[in-house]
Formats: sequence, structure tokens, C-alpha cells
Amino acid sequence: MTRQKRTVFYLSDRTGITAETLGHSLLTQFDGIDWETVNVPFLDDSEKARAVVAQINQAAEQDGHRPLVFSTLQQPEILDVIKQADCRVYDFFEAFTHPVEAELRRPSARKAGRSHGLQNSPAYFKRIAAVNFVLAHDDGVNPKHFSEADIILIGVSRCGKTPTCLYLGLQYGIAAANYPLTPDDMDVQQLPAVLEPVKHKLFGLTLTPAQLHFIRQERRPDSRYASLTQCQREIQWQEALFSRFDIPYLDTTRISIEEISAIILDRCGLKRQLYG
Repeated sequence: MTRQKRTVFYLSDRTGITAETLGHSLLTQFDGIDWETVNVPFLDDSEKARAVVAQINQAAEQDGHRPLVFSTLQQPEILDVIKQADCRVYDFFEAFTHPVEAELRRPSARKAGRSHGLQNSPAYFKRIAAVNFVLAHDDGVNPKHFSEADIILIGVSRCGKTPTCLYLGLQYGIAAANYPLTPDDMDVQQLPAVLEPVKHKLFGLTLTPAQLHFIRQERRPDSRYASLTQCQREIQWQEALFSRFDIPYLDTTRISIEEISAIILDRCGLKRQLYG
């Protein structure tokens, strides 16, 4: 089957995070299409809207297909301008606001920026504090403060501990630390002593030796560290360690950071700090 080239626009009068997240989730269900993505945040006046219309029309002519437009625009007059373009508009607020207004029997505020603003400041600042905690406790740094962590991810080098911790902090306000298991730890066949007092907070990340080999090759090509044999030894040892000390763990080989984080929250019963 010949792959189509299509263009998708994400339009918002603020950051555009909501439009892009929802739109992307929908488009991942459709195969055989190469998407050219255009993000247009802070689309807050008619002059900007007319410039976007010209951009949309140009994309339609080049692709031979009208672009898809996902919108969270709050101002009807700007959305009306966009609808004049050669495109298919999917407006998330237009689709859901009226039914919710009818159910709640009150009008919505229709103010931009509320979902990613500071009106829920306690939750926002909790997330910022969590990110600071992650950065201060990355890669085994400051283990004396591990007791303050909500969770501590452990695993061998390059198994995804740091990006997962950052995602947990930024998205969910989880104070996540991480600790690397090293070849030196393999020699003693024991849980590192610094982790013993916080064993109940530990969660392991693992992956296939082949995937670990691929990742490490990118970092240190043709080194002993990246060799498939070394990767096999380390993965076999750490999974035996997880089982021996009854540490829950997850194979992340084919799972995104978003999915890893959601699974960890669910399995560990951690409370998300999303909106206050």
C-alpha cells in the first residue's frame, strides 16, 4: 500500500499541549500515513489566523489532500477564520463544551490557558518541586535523602531510569530518585547497602539484552560496556536480584516512557499530582 503524506495542524490560543496530545492520540490509530506536523500556539488574533489559513491552503495544495486541524481555540471569531481554509477542523472544545454546559446547567468560562496555567498553584508547584527532587537525586546522588522519595527506580546503566523519573516528576508530581546497579554490585550478589533501608520504595526497570546492547552501542560503540555478552550478564544478574529480594520490576523493551510511568503509578499505588 502506498503511504500518504498528510499535514496536521495543532492550533491553540495558549500552549497547544492539549490539542497536540489529543490529536496525536487519535492519529496513532491510523496506519500508512506520514504526518507533517505544524504546531501553532498562542493563536490569539485574526491577523495571525489569516496567516495560518494561507499556510493550511499551501499544505493542501502540496499534499493533494486537505490538512487536518485539531483546535482548542476559545475565541469563536478566530476559529471562524480558520474554518475558511481548505481543511477539516476538529475542535475539541466545540465538541464537548456544549454537552457539559447542558449537563451542569451553567456556561463555561471560555478562558484560555486554564488547563496549563497557575490557577491550581499547589499542584503546579508540587510538580516543580518533584522535578527538582529528581534532578538532585539522579544516578544515585544524595542517597541519604532517599527516604524522602516517593519511589526509587533501580536498574543497570541505560535502562531508562532517568527519563522515567523526569516524566514522573514533571507530569505527575512524583518525587522519584534512581540508583544504578553496576558491575561492582554484581560481584557481591547483594542489594547495595544504601538501598536496604528503602527497599520498600524500590522498583526495577529491565529490558532485553539485545535492546540494551543497541542503546549502549549508541553511547560507547564496540566497548566492553556495550557488548552483547556484557549486557546479557547484567540483565540476567539484575533480574535474579529483583526476584531474590522481591522487588517489583518491569520489562520496558517495547513500552514508552508514558506507559512505563503509568504502569509504575498503578502498580505502586502512587497518587498523581495532576490538577490539585
